Amino acid sequence: MDFKPVKKLGFGLMRMPLLDKTDAAKVDVEQVKQMVDLFMEKGFTYFDTAWMYNGFASESVAKQALVDRYPRESFTLATKLHAAFFDSLEGRDEVFEAQLEKTGAGYFDYYLLHGIEADMLPKYEEFDCFAWLLDKKEKGLVKHAGFSFHDSAKLLDEILTKHSEMEFVQLQINYLDWESEWIQAKDCYDVAVKHGKPVIVMEPVKGGTLAKIPEEAKKLFEGLDATKSVPSWAIRFAASLPGVMVVLSGMSNLEQMQDNLSYMEEFEPLTEKEKAACFQVADIINNQIKVPCTGCSYCTEGCPKKIAIPQYFSIYNEDMREHLEEKGWTINFTNYANLSKKFGKASDCIGCSRCERVCPQHLTIVQFLKDVAAHYEH
Repeated sequence: MDFKPVKKLGFGLMRMPLLDKTDAAKVDVEQVKQMVDLFMEKGFTYFDTAWMYNGFASESVAKQALVDRYPRESFTLATKLHAAFFDSLEGRDEVFEAQLEKTGAGYFDYYLLHGIEADMLPKYEEFDCFAWLLDKKEKGLVKHAGFSFHDSAKLLDEILTKHSEMEFVQLQINYLDWESEWIQAKDCYDVAVKHGKPVIVMEPVKGGTLAKIPEEAKKLFEGLDATKSVPSWAIRFAASLPGVMVVLSGMSNLEQMQDNLSYMEEFEPLTEKEKAACFQVADIINNQIKVPCTGCSYCTEGCPKKIAIPQYFSIYNEDMREHLEEKGWTINFTNYANLSKKFGKASDCIGCSRCERVCPQHLTIVQFLKDVAAHYEH
């Protein structure tokens, strides 16, 4: 496999800076341009987008901020086909052609079947998507074919055994999910290594969860190196794993970009002592977090009540952390009220479970929304 060498940090165009925080499609393109320029200036070249990211605007932003401004051979672009957005053989090509048009890229360096799990795999098989993707590669429209994955290590092993033609796999890996029975980060990583597949890491900071950690955990990291930011430990944990080709970071502003570059430009793998500290921090966080949501927003696209699910879970987690629920009113009651003026309230949930069927974390979202409603709407 002739993989183009890349530095280990990738720019995930999924949580880009916004001009309107209530509208994911209103991206601050000028700030993204600054981020892209700094990223490229430091020698980083890998960009990751997808059909539905940032309210379906991500691929268009990639064109404006990257493709239209840099020679095509100077960067690496990845995008994806998601099973929720086609229902026919022709539908696969309609999405692909639209992606080529939206990005203006001409071809994709990496193309992924998106978010494969047990419920989605039959659709990818029914519409022969693995062979379809190889055909795109044969025609020069895709350089490398792979898939992203959110399920058990057993299923991953079955897929890589059946579809050994897939060249790489994208996995959710971070120190919080390493031993998770749901995410099975370590077990999935081990399967990819067994099959000799390079790994691209997604959610290394778990949607920001590993950027805002409890004080006890923060002090533990500071005791090792007070100059390193909290997110740096998560990014470096993933990047330190043998076989990891790129770690995607969904950077939301220029400051986050500058921080990530500060320790990834001259990347140093974690020591055994530092890895042990990461697992200690994971124990501390797991004892406090209520809803392990990464904020990917897959759940919101089909919600009939337009409930701001990730935002509600984020503020709820803040209030639950370190027993804040015992302190009565917090500013998040106002934040919840403001969000519910534009979006559906948590109590508006009708229990259709569309959100749960597309949740990569397999969360019981309907029940968690009941918990959120009980907290903020009493």
